[in-house]
Amino acid sequence: MRKTWPFTFYFLFFAGVAFLAPFIVLYYQSLGFTGTQIGLLAGLTPLITLFGTLLWTGLADATRRHRLIMSLALLVGVAALSVFPFLKAFAPVMLITILLNMFFAPVSSFADSATMFMLADEKEMYGRVRLGGTFGFGLAAPIAGRLVQNYGLKLAFWGGATLMFLAFVVSPKLVYRQSKAGASTGGSVLTLLTNRRWVFFLAVAFAGGLTLAVTNNYLFPYLKELGANETTMGLALAIGTIGEIPVLFFGNQLIQRLKPYGLLMLAMVVSGIRLLLFAASSTPNLVMLLQLFAGLTFPAMWVAGVSYADDNAPAGMGATAQGLFGAMVFGFGMAMGGFLGGLLLANLGGQGMYLVVGVIVLAIVALSWIGERLLAERPAAPGGAAGTRRESSSRN
Repeated sequence: MRKTWPFTFYFLFFAGVAFLAPFIVLYYQSLGFTGTQIGLLAGLTPLITLFGTLLWTGLADATRRHRLIMSLALLVGVAALSVFPFLKAFAPVMLITILLNMFFAPVSSFADSATMFMLADEKEMYGRVRLGGTFGFGLAAPIAGRLVQNYGLKLAFWGGATLMFLAFVVSPKLVYRQSKAGASTGGSVLTLLTNRRWVFFLAVAFAGGLTLAVTNNYLFPYLKELGANETTMGLALAIGTIGEIPVLFFGNQLIQRLKPYGLLMLAMVVSGIRLLLFAASSTPNLVMLLQLFAGLTFPAMWVAGVSYADDNAPAGMGATAQGLFGAMVFGFGMAMGGFLGGLLLANLGGQGMYLVVGVIVLAIVALSWIGERLLAERPAAPGGAAGTRRESSSRN
């Protein structure tokens, strides 16, 4: 069952995400919020995710209460989703959105940490287990699109809450690595932030967050600009999900051939180019064609990043390492991408937004690669990478 329960959890959790994430900006627009207000909501709340992820994963590693904190996070998130459709004014919407992000923040990191531990000597099979999330998202996206088109945006929140509650029911089946009582851990978040290899890795993760923000938050408004309806939007997500399947299924072979860092860099180069091609698109059909290559963007980046974080996590800091990676993607990266994307969408339209962000992403990736190469050419300082595990196995 070490693969079945994580697979099921990912399926339910990301099916819930498919109901919520693509429609949130459309809901803000339906309430008449301005571009600045939408940008603030999209940009501020991931900063809460950054704080929440590091807080809860660090607390879980320190107290060894991963399962309890995971359950609490899911239940509070379900409650927040349930009341969301009843809110109309900007201030209460912002408050409940902050609460939602605060408690959903660590869920993915907890699941990744548990999955890597449960896989034991089959860690390279993470991608196939993570396919549960792909299947859940892909199956739920067109259903969500049809329900929203026929019954309104409230169904997005209530459908998401139902699926997240089912994920809560499954979550106690996840098993986490436990350090012995009284045993010292490898340090704190600062241990990772002062490791130069982690700094370059987190810079690329930040670029991944920028990419994710402008695709998750603003793909539907961009498709709306191009004349697509809600059903077409749901179909676009489904096509993107299909493109993820081969990458996740063969993720073990990609990791073995390219190593985690090499796969990470490849995924981010493809991500940046894809954004530039979005900027050059003029019809929904072209966008949906580009969705076929979605597997080589975020899914490949995430498989590589989870593997790299697990390889280089100090002893007793497995959840913290995954949390820092997730916080950089879903927190800081998505915060900047959400705020910048909202402003660019309002002032330049979808094509201008994707052009600017695509250039930024490729620039970050290029600078990080150069920094990593220069670092690799320097002789390692004695003890400079203390606390990391199997670091050499994750280098190019």
